[in-house]
Amino acid sequence: MTGMTADPPFFNQLYDLLVARKTSSPETSYVARLHRQGIDKILQKVGEEAVETILAAKNGEVQSMIHETADLWFHTLVMLAHLNLHPDRIVDELIRRHRAAGRDEGEGIA
Repeated sequence: MTGMTADPPFFNQLYDLLVARKTSSPETSYVARLHRQGIDKILQKVGEEAVETILAAKNGEVQSMIHETADLWFHTLVMLAHLNLHPDRIVDELIRRHRAAGRDEGEGIA
């Protein structure tokens, strides 16, 4: 973590839990099972959830979009945890891009 981001407690707590699940029993934990099955299975789940999110959006199904986006974000966090990549690194990149776009447009933030 680089310290550029404000502390989003929920995502940090969820990420920490997902990392901890790497050592849990796959018989009792869905996330442990995903970690045990490896990156290919995790990426398959991310892809499935992405497609389901797209279909819900295309069909204009608001509740389904919320549900599927939550699934997509969850499985993306599982992927990041599996790869030991903290989500703050993603947020930092988004901030960097936002600042760069602001400079390009003569606006800047912070």
